[in-house]
Amino acid sequence: MTSYLIKRFLLIAPTLLGISILCFILIQFVPGGPVEEMIAKVQATAGMQGGNAEAISQAEIENIKKYFGFDKPAHVRYFTWLTNLFQGDWGNSHVYHKPVLEVIISKMPISLFFGVTSFILAYSISIPLGVIKTLKNNTKFDIISSIVIFAGYVIPGFALGILLIVFLGGGSYLDWFPISGIVSDHHESLTPWGKVIDFLHHMCLPLTCYMISQFAFLTMLTKNSLLEEKSKDYMRTAIAKGLSADTVIWKHGLRNAMIPLATGMGEIFTVMFAGSLLIERVFDIDGMGLLFYNSIVGRDYNVVLGLILLISLFTMLGRLFSDVLYVIIDPRIRLQ
Repeated sequence: MTSYLIKRFLLIAPTLLGISILCFILIQFVPGGPVEEMIAKVQATAGMQGGNAEAISQAEIENIKKYFGFDKPAHVRYFTWLTNLFQGDWGNSHVYHKPVLEVIISKMPISLFFGVTSFILAYSISIPLGVIKTLKNNTKFDIISSIVIFAGYVIPGFALGILLIVFLGGGSYLDWFPISGIVSDHHESLTPWGKVIDFLHHMCLPLTCYMISQFAFLTMLTKNSLLEEKSKDYMRTAIAKGLSADTVIWKHGLRNAMIPLATGMGEIFTVMFAGSLLIERVFDIDGMGLLFYNSIVGRDYNVVLGLILLISLFTMLGRLFSDVLYVIIDPRIRLQ
């Protein structure tokens, strides 16, 4: 397995290089950008001051291009960006007017909360529920819980968010939860414990929307994997020898059924980038999803490239982690 891990690690660098080249080329074909945005601002300012809104000299345009580095050919700009990256300089965001890493890191706390909490809750609830549904297969409990789970799976998170706001956020019925932001206006005046309660109170609805589809998927995956294991000879033999179905499922079947679930466990490496644009828009949360959207709309190329590179890197590490989990769960698997 050591040689396999070394090969996978060595492939990360060229993969990231290819991703950066592809993304940089695609960005060149996107209309608009910081230069056009600055020209529009200069023209708008001239118009407000009573001047000719269309009047901007070619020299001024060239200066704007030079300021943003667009006075050089694309390949020169790419190698300059890559060289700076190796030196730890990820560039600056022309939208937020801050270094790229500072902008990305500033959005991570809320994304970490969403990612880690939903990851832990989804696996800690879905796996036991999937086992129980397997043991009670085709019973009333299994049918009713499946209806609820599939309803949660097919409803988009943002649509569920709107429904929850209407019914539980003081819209037309109950006023149990706040509908926007991550803390109350009087948050600073609260005690430390009160701040925690206030934050969790604000996170209830968006967290429910964020994890509902993942929860449904993992529960049904656990159940289906266990049903497949239950039909195998070693499981039927264990039951024929007198072991109860509960014992066979929990002690023998669950471990083998965990292999498909291990694929998703690699997502623990990307939890700091967890975010959903639509859910964040519905609940007015300034997280990673909104950052990605604003960066693309604002043609904030350095932030877009930085996010794509970081997400790609941690996704590859997550896949590698999943491969290692396969071997831990089932030592018969050989990675080559």
